[in-house]
Amino acid sequence: MKNATPEAALRSLLAWCLFALVFPAGQAALATEFTQLKMDRSEEGVYLSASVQFEVPAVVEDAMLKGIPMFFVAEADIYRDRWYWYDKRVTTATRTMRLAYQPLTRRWRLNVLPGAISVTGLRASFSQHYDSLPDAISSIQRLSRWRIADAAEVDADVRHKVEFRFRLDLSQLPRPFQIGVAGQKDWAIAVETQRELIVEAVREAPKDAGRDSAREPAKEAVK
Repeated sequence: MKNATPEAALRSLLAWCLFALVFPAGQAALATEFTQLKMDRSEEGVYLSASVQFEVPAVVEDAMLKGIPMFFVAEADIYRDRWYWYDKRVTTATRTMRLAYQPLTRRWRLNVLPGAISVTGLRASFSQHYDSLPDAISSIQRLSRWRIADAAEVDADVRHKVEFRFRLDLSQLPRPFQIGVAGQKDWAIAVETQRELIVEAVREAPKDAGRDSAREPAKEAVK
């Protein structure tokens, strides 16, 4: 197979897709869920931290071992509440994570892109390498202080809500794969939720607070 032609490689890929369609995995993947979701605001903007729990099905791992990268996408929409009309979307944040197996080094490469891959491309990504698939997936499952909005985009005196989504983006797969995996539960890694964003206005300390004002940061840290 060292001298295999591109046509032979394509036939092999199509055969694998057909096999995956006709003989799906016997055990369905566990449901994808958020185990942690937190949002906070600073002077720079609104930050989101989350933990996503999911398992990589055998068919997905097998596809990556055959050289097909997988794309995981996190999306957050912030809506401003309007009593007289539909809520207004004020901003959208997207993060794309491309995971690929490198057979020469037998390591996993993770590219993190600040946006959709169709817009930014891999040149704008940050890459990391892992020795095992569980280590790479663990990094994908954790989002730590991801800035989803600038401070000026969220008014402190108006109610907002956040719609947060995480999914395996099947649209980035090769065309034969998109046909073969459509509707299969083993490829359905997706979860979404909606939360109210509670933003408190920044309060200025009284000018005559005196020496007691120095203790306030310590009180806030305990909360």
